[in-house]
Amino acid sequence: MVEDYYQILGVEKGAGPEDIKKAYRKLALKYHPDRNPNNREAEEKFKKISEAYAVLSDSEKRKQYDSFGSDQFSQRFSQEEIFRNFDFSQILRDLGFGGPGKDDPRYRGAGRQGTYTFRGGDPFADLFSQRGQEHYQMPQKGEDLHYNLSITLEESVLGADKKLALQRDQQVDEISVKIPAGINTGKKLRLSGKGNTGFRGGPGGDLYLNIIVQSHPVFARDGNDIYIEKSISFTQAVLGTSIDVSTLDGTIKRIKIPAGTQNNTKIRMKGYGVPAMKGSGTAKGDQYVKISIAVPRKITDKQLQLIKKLADEGI
Repeated sequence: MVEDYYQILGVEKGAGPEDIKKAYRKLALKYHPDRNPNNREAEEKFKKISEAYAVLSDSEKRKQYDSFGSDQFSQRFSQEEIFRNFDFSQILRDLGFGGPGKDDPRYRGAGRQGTYTFRGGDPFADLFSQRGQEHYQMPQKGEDLHYNLSITLEESVLGADKKLALQRDQQVDEISVKIPAGINTGKKLRLSGKGNTGFRGGPGGDLYLNIIVQSHPVFARDGNDIYIEKSISFTQAVLGTSIDVSTLDGTIKRIKIPAGTQNNTKIRMKGYGVPAMKGSGTAKGDQYVKISIAVPRKITDKQLQLIKKLADEGI
């Protein structure tokens, strides 16, 4: 049974063009022959992922592939047909491996783009030949690295300087990272050149830090606003009072609770939320105090009598 092109690239059947391209780039960088000299297994893997990408990156070929299925598609289409109009050289240049230019006899002009004319119908003949190996001996950018970085809520709001022990190129390096104030879960920090070392003098890859903000036992964040819950007694809610409220920077602020405050009322502390990140287009947030009214579980006989009197008065 022929292998499924989607499985070869590790993408879902409904994946968009950018997801397919991203998956191919990652695998092509990993299995390219320049990075795996004399490795037949890597060579075969590179051929398979390139064939899968040649089909799935072409809307018409992909449509036919989805209609026929893997087995029938492989029977109906030759490799030459699969790679027809597939600009292999441009893709390799995008990956940093170079590729034949307009003066190369293997290059055939086609408008401003051009396509790679494969020798003898084999799209990999030049790439895996000695001549092809010499042709692609060019500086290559190192592989990008991705790292999940967990930070505290305080660090996400106030910013911080952190040091990471990161394994790259089979060694552990210490990297300093500045966490910008206002960053939130889902954001990425890019550290240029902090990925794996380039090949043949090429630039290092980039390091991408995927930010994950840890939950906090007291505060909660919603966008650029901060929330905290405070409990008051029934009499405080009826008569009004003042309470002390903590903020994320460690200071204590005293706020007024108006008489007649209802359960789940939110009291706004303007400007005590999350600072807006540069370029985000949002304003600094606020802190909100969510009021809950505590009902005592146990009361004295005297308190019971007083409450009954209040009940008699319709309260």
